Amino acid sequence: MESTVTIATFRDIFQNEAEKKSRYSEEYRGLSAQIILDKQDMANLGVKDGQNVLVKNEVGRIVVTAKTSEDDPHPGLAFMVKSPWSNHLIEDDICEMSSPEFKKTSVQVSPSGEDITQISELYLRMKA
Repeated sequence: MESTVTIATFRDIFQNEAEKKSRYSEEYRGLSAQIILDKQDMANLGVKDGQNVLVKNEVGRIVVTAKTSEDDPHPGLAFMVKSPWSNHLIEDDICEMSSPEFKKTSVQVSPSGEDITQISELYLRMKA
């Protein structure tokens, strides 16, 4: 099962503090390598809270943890913290305002048995 959603990225103070300690820590990865999905989108995918999902588009491919949103319903809209994981899905081209499109990135999400993409792998991909 696969679902198309639009990702909006955001900043998170807890993730920011974890990054200051170490970008390679489990705490940072846990706060950064996740996608927050609407309850209905989770149900449509057959994914439970904490399960890994593949998130991909024409720009990149990552595996992160799915988290159920506690907000009001927002089917088709997902959220990711600004991080190396979400950045891996963002076009390098800049928009008219001279910044990448962090608020309307379309991706396909599907359940995955793969491990979360390691930050070291993301850095290697950026060098290629």
